[in-house]
Amino acid sequence: MKLKSAAAIAAVALLTAILMLHRLGAGDVCTGNEAVEGVFVQQMVEHGQLLFPVENGITPMYKPPLFHWTAVAIDRLAAVRKVTAANLRLPSALYAVAGAVLTMLFAYEFLGIDAAVLAGLALAGSYQYVSQGRYGRVDMTLCFFESLALFAFLWWMPRDAASSGPAARFESSLPALYLMAVAMGLGVLAKGPVGAILPGVSIVIFMFAERRGRQILTMLDPGAIILGAAIASSWYLACYFGGRFAFLNRQLDSENVGRFFGSLGAMAPWYYLKPVLLNSAPLSLIVPVAAVYALLTPLLTRRRFDSTFSPGKDRDALNSAGEGDRSPAPAGSDRARYAVRLFAIFYFATVVFFSIAAYKRRSYLLPVWPAAAVMLAWWTVTVPPLAWRRAATRAFAALCAGLVVFNFVYIPRMEVRSCRDDSFRPAAEEIARVAAAADPLYLYGFQEEVAPLLFYLDRDAPVLQGRLGDAPPGFIIVPADVWKTNQRDALGLEPVLTSDHGNRRLVLLKRGKSYASR
Repeated sequence: MKLKSAAAIAAVALLTAILMLHRLGAGDVCTGNEAVEGVFVQQMVEHGQLLFPVENGITPMYKPPLFHWTAVAIDRLAAVRKVTAANLRLPSALYAVAGAVLTMLFAYEFLGIDAAVLAGLALAGSYQYVSQGRYGRVDMTLCFFESLALFAFLWWMPRDAASSGPAARFESSLPALYLMAVAMGLGVLAKGPVGAILPGVSIVIFMFAERRGRQILTMLDPGAIILGAAIASSWYLACYFGGRFAFLNRQLDSENVGRFFGSLGAMAPWYYLKPVLLNSAPLSLIVPVAAVYALLTPLLTRRRFDSTFSPGKDRDALNSAGEGDRSPAPAGSDRARYAVRLFAIFYFATVVFFSIAAYKRRSYLLPVWPAAAVMLAWWTVTVPPLAWRRAATRAFAALCAGLVVFNFVYIPRMEVRSCRDDSFRPAAEEIARVAAAADPLYLYGFQEEVAPLLFYLDRDAPVLQGRLGDAPPGFIIVPADVWKTNQRDALGLEPVLTSDHGNRRLVLLKRGKSYASR
């Protein structure tokens, strides 16, 4: 890679890092989805429960632990022993930056430096990619490894579509095949079987569509299969042999099969219409167009002759790639078309898969963004007429630059504003000053996910059932309206603290006399 190209990629990577890390911990952890993961990370980092952490002493993990293990590794390296909003979100931010670098390096090899820079700028300009990279959840981890699996497949793929058997093995890259297996295995550890299913199904569809079905047998390398399966199943086997069947039931039943078939609720099949088009507008409006164009563009057609592309140049680039030379191929080459057609298949397969699933979330579309960024870059540098390509490239870069500025200014402010009135942090700090760590502490009457409160309490607080008046000795946290309704039936309890911050109005009760500042 030339120094100028490396500098351009490094500059976009630095820009992405600034977007991800700027005021990363300014907003409190106030949503249940993020707080739940935060509680499990606390159990790992602060209490050493690396394999089987539970929420509030009872509830098993909702997702496999790769995201959480990454958080632990970062905190160990940094000698951090306390989980905060910032270091909870840091793994997602680092995966997002690494994903942008990986995408640009892939785009550089397959499409050239202009497309590589545009792909990086597209990710930095994507609202969904940046916002999810600043969110303490497993989705960005999954996004990175699904993208790596697709890229590794294309690095492995034999250059000749008609080759098979020993010839295909000779033309393909065995290290890339093992890298794909590792990426799929880690994708499963990030969010379950979907981490391998979606890239795997997309690859199989692609190979049949491109008449490469015989090369599927070449992919079935025993060593790669064993390695990928061992990584994917490692934590699940630990649950099984450790007798942690509640974890397996939560993971494989509720969170995977049950979620797909509606045990957690159901949304309409057209739920994703708005997220697909508007999650990162205007870029998300262009992605389906680029994907359709990639699917409809034949791989072997009459070449476009221009100053940047010729059949001889393309053939030389293709051959050199098969011989280990990683110099970039033209954006109009067969390698580039193969790549974007696979990415288009992955894009539509992801949307269709989750549209069929009963339970849906917008973040499920996040893994398509690295592939979509490459498609957008390819579409920008190849589709316009030759005389307009430079102008189209500059216009797309300018659009992304404007979106980057918007993301830099708006997203951190939105994060702070959205939690300003809904954070439990002030109440938890007040409660901690009254109830010592050794004092029994309970929750009663909450009708919402209590993980945001538990995260800032940084301790277990079992949920009481039945009558409030039957609460055991110790401190009990209740919503103010619940206390108002039940205080006549709880004469043995006395309020020792009333916390009133934003929408969070809590009362701390104690059985027996106590004195505390209100």
